[in-house]
Amino acid sequence: MQEVLNVQGLKKTFTLSAKQRKIERTDSRVKVALDDLSFKAYAGEVYGLLGPNGAGKTTCLRILSTLIRPDEGDAFVGGASVVKEPDKVRREIGFLTSELKLEEFFTPNYMFDYFSELHGIEESVRDARKKDLFAKFGIDRFAEVKIADLSTGMKQKVSIVIAIVHDPAVIIFDEPTNGLDVITAKTVTDFLLEQKSLGKCVIVSTHIFSLVEKICDRVGVIIDGKLYADGALDEVRGAMSMEDRFFEMYSESRRAKGETA
Repeated sequence: MQEVLNVQGLKKTFTLSAKQRKIERTDSRVKVALDDLSFKAYAGEVYGLLGPNGAGKTTCLRILSTLIRPDEGDAFVGGASVVKEPDKVRREIGFLTSELKLEEFFTPNYMFDYFSELHGIEESVRDARKKDLFAKFGIDRFAEVKIADLSTGMKQKVSIVIAIVHDPAVIIFDEPTNGLDVITAKTVTDFLLEQKSLGKCVIVSTHIFSLVEKICDRVGVIIDGKLYADGALDEVRGAMSMEDRFFEMYSESRRAKGETA
């Protein structure tokens, strides 16, 4: 398999405010979000990142997408360092997260053209790609509708096509089907499987275990910022469902810390 992503010893800490310490039920002023996190992902596969809220999944994806820098360690996308070569990395990735909102005054048509221009895509290539993606996601009928007037599902579809205007080799999606109706969720799922079949490397963070079992080839389980398990889906879950195996691992980690799961 062709290695596309190599994550090496990522560490990231955040300073907690008084309010955050109260929410976290801790007296510590520092939260360790990632602690020596390492894993690899390959072309033509879907790699799933699993973990409870606050485990470090989103922090990891933000680092891979060059939105934040690690305190220690590095990650390489197609050989380019997220720390030293962020511009090269951005050309290779498409990143989608629910925390990144589209400007609602503009239309899908305008936004697609705008981001295509940012990536330096020729008009002929842009127009052909737009026609294909808008048809695939059913956006074509809403191309000139303001994003503010679109449904939640349609906004998600627009976010996806904008994230991949430049046909990236690596697709990084944080909770791609969160809050979507079943029809839109299936459209997104089918798209991710199609990208895998085209040889893309797809990284997905999700808490939906049925999605993991449907699309993921390999998974990494993050608990308390550490990689608790990493490997092929069947290898990690064994004879159990992924959901049952996850909760078993989570309970094991709590007991190891002297806590009650």
